Amino acid sequence: MTLIRRLRRLSVLGMSMCVALIGVACTTISPERPYPVEQQTLRVAARASVDVVPLRLGVRRGFFREEGLQLRFVKQPTDAGVLRAVMDGTADVGLVSNYLMLRRAAEGTRFEVQGEAYTCGPNTMALVALPGHGYEVPTDKPDPIIGVEPGRPFGELATRMRLSTEGVDPDDITFVELGFSAMMDALQSGKVDAVWMTEPNISRAQKEHGAEIIMDTARGALMDFPLSSYVAPHHRAHARPETYAAFRRALVRSQALAADGAAVRSELSKLTGLDRTTTQMVALGTFPTSLNEGRLQRVADLLHRSGVVAERIAVVELLPGRAAS
Repeated sequence: MTLIRRLRRLSVLGMSMCVALIGVACTTISPERPYPVEQQTLRVAARASVDVVPLRLGVRRGFFREEGLQLRFVKQPTDAGVLRAVMDGTADVGLVSNYLMLRRAAEGTRFEVQGEAYTCGPNTMALVALPGHGYEVPTDKPDPIIGVEPGRPFGELATRMRLSTEGVDPDDITFVELGFSAMMDALQSGKVDAVWMTEPNISRAQKEHGAEIIMDTARGALMDFPLSSYVAPHHRAHARPETYAAFRRALVRSQALAADGAAVRSELSKLTGLDRTTTQMVALGTFPTSLNEGRLQRVADLLHRSGVVAERIAVVELLPGRAAS
């Protein structure tokens, strides 16, 4: 074999090896996902609420699969159940109200916030009553009896804050915890004057029972208020940094899908079993596509000013990469 032929052969072989190496590199490393995840299946605890709709849309679109993750939903009926699942290890991530999450953080529970989920909009949370029962405007009752959903203490805070702006003494309000059906029965019988609800129950009450909104509680200090976030236990998030970074990247893309209101309502109908007519009535808030320290600090400061927590919470300590190890 001549020297020239040997050189040509070596050149072709070298090029083949380079192509093979490049092919391997391209299948394992990319700018979007530079490192493999430590855990492929993530269990996500959540209630069947509008807050979780973008995440479900993102799963359908394959955003999490593209990050090397498979999501498995762990259904919980209450925020307290979600948080309990996260902290006892039966879930890796939980979608929970900011009210409860920050209150528990103030008590010493260590979280890492993975992303914001939902911010309220006009009429997304409100006081609802039945017409003809003597409670048409907030000032009709100086000492109203208000029904609230079990395990939703933020409803009491929101009601007190909004009624106080109408001249009602917050200390004169009586709260009764009731499920949706019991709320409607209590309104009909007069056992409660009004109920505090969030969507889609507001629209359901309007369509099925002829209920009316007597006061939008997403106003004043609660306008565009951040309601919920995705959280993980501090120790778990720090032990699996690539897994949770992948979750956050896919979550951002998922949240952006909620700009399509029709898609949100369609998924909400599948999630809750409500008919399409009812879900078309549902008032929607916004779904943040970034994790904003200032937004969450607003919630923490309100809880402090309202006396819900004794000490001011520094939200920055709950954010990824910022919490003390």
